[in-house]
Parts: sequence; structure tokens; C-alpha cells
Amino acid sequence: MNYGTALRNEIRSDGITPLIGIYDMHSASVAAQHYNGLFVSGFGFAASHYGLPDIGFIAWSDIVAFVQRLRLAFPRTHLLVDIDDGYVDPEVACHVVEHLERIGASGVILEDQRRPRRCGHVDGKQILPLEDYLEKLEMVLATREELVVVARTDAVEEDEILRRAAALAETDADVLLVDGVRSVEWIRRVRSVIGDKPLLFNQIAGGKSPRLSLPELSELGVDVAIYSTPCLFAAQAAIDTALAELRANDGRLPETTGGAVGVASSLELLSQNISRHHEKPVRMSV
Repeated sequence: MNYGTALRNEIRSDGITPLIGIYDMHSASVAAQHYNGLFVSGFGFAASHYGLPDIGFIAWSDIVAFVQRLRLAFPRTHLLVDIDDGYVDPEVACHVVEHLERIGASGVILEDQRRPRRCGHVDGKQILPLEDYLEKLEMVLATREELVVVARTDAVEEDEILRRAAALAETDADVLLVDGVRSVEWIRRVRSVIGDKPLLFNQIAGGKSPRLSLPELSELGVDVAIYSTPCLFAAQAAIDTALAELRANDGRLPETTGGAVGVASSLELLSQNISRHHEKPVRMSV
């Protein structure tokens, strides 16, 4: 299956494409029950795999191994992967893109930050000179075969945001992302300088961007919406609540009636990921 082409075609079709940020195989299993597109969030992966903030700790080999497990479990789901700055070096970025395309990723997001990098919705971000980023991006674009490539800028100065958005729109990147955009008006301004290039909007609870519905984003000319951390933040809140209740009840577990998750329901969810339970095997194009 040509995973990049499938995602590209959906992005170019009418309507907006939502992709749900996941952080491990279990959160992906739940998210795949509700949406046909998943986003491998750097924020979520750093938290889950290392127990660390998303400030540059992720090793590319760990991301590749995770995506390989995801693709085996979810053979028909769009998988967009955050590869941060391409792990610093342009050659490494190309190497990672080759790996991800071979194992069935649908697309990648490549940012223009310099180290030490930051989550796109926090202060203190530093960006590469535009020429350096464009060189890295062009190498990645020349390396991919049909993988979707999202060009991302983390610029925060107003003039620089528009300058970079316009420059990225001139490349062969499939989609453009201005991360941490602060208002509806700025979505309109970005849209006005990128022509017909598909636009991605990143929503993260507590982040710098406004909370908008999919219809609202569609009206603003947004083509893709990624939700970086809904699963991670929901899990943190639910686990904290469950353990507080367990302590309050002197260690007595709750009943599993009324829709509460227990052994049977969890196994039912996870069993769907076994390859022999997939209706039709999907052969990846290499």
C-alpha cells in the first residue's frame, strides 16, 4: 500500500483531516477506534518512552522502532510522524526518512528549530537560518519517494513567520505548519501568503493556539488538524484519579460494571492488533 499517497489524497480531498496524537501502542489502540489517522507526537513519545520533556532527548532509532510496531498493528491507518529537526544533521534526517518510508509511515513533520529544541508551544525556541533549513528540507524531499513531508516553522517574530511561510510554500513540501500560531487572524495571514499549499494546524491543550473546532478550521482554510496530546493528558488525569480513589478505598478495586474497563474489555481491544485478526493483509510498497 502506498501510505504517503493515501494520506496525500485525503489531505487534498474536500474537508479537513484530523490526526490524533498518541504516545504508545495502548493509546494508539484506543485512538484507532475513533479516528483513521494517528500522529506520533514528539511530546507524547518523550513523555512515554523516556519520562522526559520534549526538549531533544528522542533518539531516531527509538521512533523508527515505535512506528514499525504501529504499522504492524494498524495496517490501514494514516501515520504522521514528528521527526523534530531531523535529529540535527541533514544526512541523519534523510536516513530516518528512508527508514520510516520503508516501514510504512504515511508522512513526517520536519521543523526549523536549532538545538536545544523546545515544544512548539513553549517559550525559548531558536530557529535555524532559513537557508540552512531549506537545504535540509530539500535533501529530505529528494530522499522521499511518496512520503508526505510537512515543512514546519517555529518562527515567532511576525515578519519572520510570514517570510518563512512564503518560502516554504515555494518548496515541494506537501503541507505547511506554522507552530504555536496565536490567533485566528494569524491563521488567516498565513493562509494568505502560502497560496494553495495545504495548511496544518497543531492543537495542544494549554498551548498558545486557540481552541477551534474542525468546521471552524475548515472555514479558515486549514486542511489538516493534529491533536498532539489528548491521549497523554487524558491518561495522566485518569491514572491520577484512579489511584487516588484506590488509596481512598483502602486498596479495594472498583467494580467493572457500567462500562468501566476490566480484563475482558482491555483484551478485546488489544486482540484487534494481532495480525491474523486483520481482515486483509496489506503489502507495503518499497
